Amino acid sequence: MNESRAALRYAKATLNLAVDKKATDAVESDMRDVVQTIYDSDELKDMLESPILEGSSKEKVLTAIFKNVNDITREMFALLVSKKRIALLNEVALKYIALNERLKGENVALVTTAVPLTPALEKKILAQVEKITSNKITLENQIDESIIGGFILRIGDLQYNASISNKLNNLKREFTNSI
Repeated sequence: MNESRAALRYAKATLNLAVDKKATDAVESDMRDVVQTIYDSDELKDMLESPILEGSSKEKVLTAIFKNVNDITREMFALLVSKKRIALLNEVALKYIALNERLKGENVALVTTAVPLTPALEKKILAQVEKITSNKITLENQIDESIIGGFILRIGDLQYNASISNKLNNLKREFTNSI
């Protein structure tokens, strides 16, 4: 089983338990903390992926770092350790967040631009995306100067690429194919 499918299964199981115990938002908050902490700490990332350290040591470190997490989150740590899948923690947390947002009828739209969006432009994009998807959308702006101009809009697994770099690559491909 590939890692992504395994992470999705653990995230779904955690979400089901959180729904039963009416703690989806608390667990989502924990998952956001987990993702941010792993992102900020290369040492934590290396520790989770280390085949040398025992699972019990990894679980002790996680419970020390995340003292105030929900019991469901703590149980997920223990389950991942017992199944020797603790290296998937970050991916499980990301999948949980996405699943919970979808459950609440919310989606995250990622807009990649060469320069930061102005508040007025952000409002326009948000209104258009909400009209298209008919869901509540949270907009995240990512800056990538390599796209030169335009934007790349990603909602879930859908992507619309209206970047200048994409258009230039398409022109280059057309010229190359016509020769």
